[in-house]
Amino acid sequence: MDQTDPITRILLEGIQTQVFPGAVLFVRHQGYVRVHQAVGVTSGLPDAHSVQRQTIYDLASLTKPLATATAMLLLVQDGLLDLTTPIDALLKETKGYPLGQVVLKDLLCHQSGLPWWRPFYESFSPSLPSGAPSRQERVKAFLDAMLKEPVEAVSPPKSVYSDLGYMVLGFVVERITNQSLADVCQSRIFGPLHAGPLGYRGQNINEEMRSRVEECAPTEQDPWRGRLLQGEVHDENAFALGGIAGHAGLFGTAEAVGQVTQAWLDGYQGKPGLFDSHLVKKFVTAQPGTSWALGWDTPSQPSSSGQWFSPESFGHLGFTGTSIWIDPVRDLEVIFLSNRVHPTRENQAIKVFRPKLHDVIIQELGA
Repeated sequence: MDQTDPITRILLEGIQTQVFPGAVLFVRHQGYVRVHQAVGVTSGLPDAHSVQRQTIYDLASLTKPLATATAMLLLVQDGLLDLTTPIDALLKETKGYPLGQVVLKDLLCHQSGLPWWRPFYESFSPSLPSGAPSRQERVKAFLDAMLKEPVEAVSPPKSVYSDLGYMVLGFVVERITNQSLADVCQSRIFGPLHAGPLGYRGQNINEEMRSRVEECAPTEQDPWRGRLLQGEVHDENAFALGGIAGHAGLFGTAEAVGQVTQAWLDGYQGKPGLFDSHLVKKFVTAQPGTSWALGWDTPSQPSSSGQWFSPESFGHLGFTGTSIWIDPVRDLEVIFLSNRVHPTRENQAIKVFRPKLHDVIIQELGA
C-alpha cells in the first residue's frame, strides 16, 4: 500500500480520525478499474479481520437504486408497469386511502407526501421466535400501518426522502411479479449481470449469501436486538420484514455493486445491455425543484460527491456508510463501502469525509 498516494492517504485518514474502522473503494474510469482498495479492519473487536476487497457490506439505502428502482425500470421496460399508475390500481387494499392515489413516479422521486420513517418494527419481536408472523403477514401489517399515515399534499410538489415510499415500491414489485423482491432482483438483475456476491440476506436468501456471514463487516451493537449485527440487516424495519425490503436489506461487495453501476452507465451511454437507454436517462434525471431523480439523487451544493462531479451525475448514499456516484460525462464510477455505524450510528463524521474523498479522486484521476 503506497501511503504517499493521496487516495490512500485520505482513506487512512478516515480510519485514524475514526470515521470508520475499515472500507473498500472501487473506482472505474473510462472502462478501466483505477482503484480497488481495501483499508483498515472490519470492526473494533479484538479478533477483527483486515478488510479485504471481497469484504461484504450492508449496503443500506443503496438498496433503493440497485434493487428497487432497477426492478421498477425493468418492469416498465417489460410493459408491466406505467409510472403514472396510482398505487390503488396495484395494491387493492390502498383503495379509498390517500396512499392509493399516489402514482409510482412520485414514490420513486420521494414526492409521495409520505413521511420519511416510522418505527413499525416496534410491533414485532426482535428475536423472531417460532410461530412468529410470516413475511406475508408482516408485509400486511406494515401496509396497514402505512394506510394510517398522513399523505401530505403539497403544491408545488416537494421531495421528502421516504423509506416508507420505497417499502411500498417493494410491495408493488412483489405483487406484480408474484415473487419476493429478493428473487426478482436475483433472477432479473444480479444473475444476468454476474453481480455477486450481491443480494438480500433475509428469508429465502441464495446459498452464496447464506454461507458468507464471516465475510460481512459488522455494523452496530443493536440495543433493540441485543446483539452485534453481522450479516444481518442493520435497518430495523427491513429486519422486521424478514430482511427483504424495498428501502434496505441488500448486502454485497464493492466489485459486485460495480457490475450494476456499469449497467446503468452503459444504459445512459446508449450501449447494448440490460436496460433501455431512454428509460435510464428518464430515471437519472432530477425532477423539477429537487435534486431527486427516480431512485437516484443528483449533485446539489453542498454534495456528498464533492465539488466537481458533473450536473449529469447520479448517485445515492447508504446509512451504514456506503455510497455510489456515477458521472456519465467523465465516464466515472465511484463506489465506497464502509461500516461507519460500527460501533454506533451516532458517528456522523462521514458527512465531512465523503466530499473530500470524491474531490481527491477527481484530482488524482485528472478527470
